[in-house]
Amino acid sequence: MMDTDKWRFYGRRSGRKLNKTRQALLDDLYPKLQIDETSLDEAGTLDPSSLFDNPAKITLEIGFGNGEHLAEMMHRAPDESFIGAEPFINGMTAFLKEMDERDLDHNVRLLNDDAIPLVKSLTSASIDEIYILNPDPWHKTRHHQRRIVNPKNLNLFARILKPGARLIMSTDVPDLIEWMITHSTRHDDFKWLANKADDWRVPPQDWIPTRYETKGAKGADKMHYLFFERL
Repeated sequence: MMDTDKWRFYGRRSGRKLNKTRQALLDDLYPKLQIDETSLDEAGTLDPSSLFDNPAKITLEIGFGNGEHLAEMMHRAPDESFIGAEPFINGMTAFLKEMDERDLDHNVRLLNDDAIPLVKSLTSASIDEIYILNPDPWHKTRHHQRRIVNPKNLNLFARILKPGARLIMSTDVPDLIEWMITHSTRHDDFKWLANKADDWRVPPQDWIPTRYETKGAKGADKMHYLFFERL
């Protein structure tokens, strides 16, 4: 049965018109990797291991932007499995183009839509890691309930993560940093792994920087890295 408490997606799903290369990738490559939307019953019945021929550690990236972080994870761990959700067509096609150019193996399944229906559809304790990098901060107070990291969604993330799995987040927005830390540390199912300030102010040695971090965007030098463990 579909969840009657439907998640509402806020924002644009498309931007500039796609060029021929990106349109071809969307038409030809994306359908081979797409998660069948008929399986998104929001009832917790979709076993993510069923999406792969040889499932291994499964990492979910929510809102992967242009996909450079997801692509590099695939490159570094070709024997692992990945799921990426990105609602914006331009971001999805940027990732598909990077996959094609780097000749990455197809150890990934994709959803060009909001991630919450997918999260609701996945079976409990089935995901090894979740990444939420630089989510929309929704600056205005009246829009804070739209933030992807909120008490309700943390319940959803906790349900699908395996015990000991990690929820990894980043942002350079001071108000959002405080929001994420506050709500995640208050949640009974998550433990913040930071022991000192550098644990969340300095990226780990194996951190994969996003394009936003490397292009010198305003505030990107104040990025914070939050690692939480599912208890």
